[in-house]
Amino acid sequence: MSDGLMQGHRENRLLAALPAETFALLGRDLRQVSLAQGASIYEPGAPIDEVYFPQTGLISLLVVTKDGGAIETAIVGREGAVGLHRALGARRSFTRATTQIGGKFSIIRASHFAQIVREDPALRDLIGRYTEVLWAEAQQTAACNAAHDASSRLCRWLLQSADRTASERVPLTQEFLAQMLSLRRTTVTLLAQALQKKGFIKYSRGHIAILDRKGLESAACECYHVTRYDSLPAKIGVKL
Repeated sequence: MSDGLMQGHRENRLLAALPAETFALLGRDLRQVSLAQGASIYEPGAPIDEVYFPQTGLISLLVVTKDGGAIETAIVGREGAVGLHRALGARRSFTRATTQIGGKFSIIRASHFAQIVREDPALRDLIGRYTEVLWAEAQQTAACNAAHDASSRLCRWLLQSADRTASERVPLTQEFLAQMLSLRRTTVTLLAQALQKKGFIKYSRGHIAILDRKGLESAACECYHVTRYDSLPAKIGVKL
């Protein structure tokens, strides 16, 4: 593996946290791919054949309702991975997983990943700790969707997305935002316009740029600070 490609894999914080010898074992089978926005990774009930570690993109985990709707329960960026529980044995996805923001991803075959995990205590420990973090985030998101107003949830989502992609520019259409937040598109338009008037963001077709992070944080609900990718592990007593 070239030094450049190895460094690319290390852009993912979970992979970067691995001991060198463990990373070397994974590196033999890791590959880097570019995925466009809206790419399907898993569908509910489908077998998990590959594990995805985002480098610059963002993956959304969605619960699909009987009428075909979808409700977001978590987002995963450079701080984490999806499909890690496949290391415990043959598993199927509970949710729909799609690329909410396109970018680069490190991918490994699930069968190879499971074999390495069985033989590596450090990797098993990391998976357990990260799974706990993701579970805590999903619980917080469920509470947020039920208790907080649409504007504060939108601010929280934009901040989370920026953190997890290491970019203050979020390439998303209002249609995507509406789906993720379970809102009408017209509602998202009005909320984005209000935030733009305050100088917090700049919205152009398909892109939102965060101009005033402190202002946006002040308008977000407390769930943003609870689920920040660099603070949530400490809050539940684990270190990533």
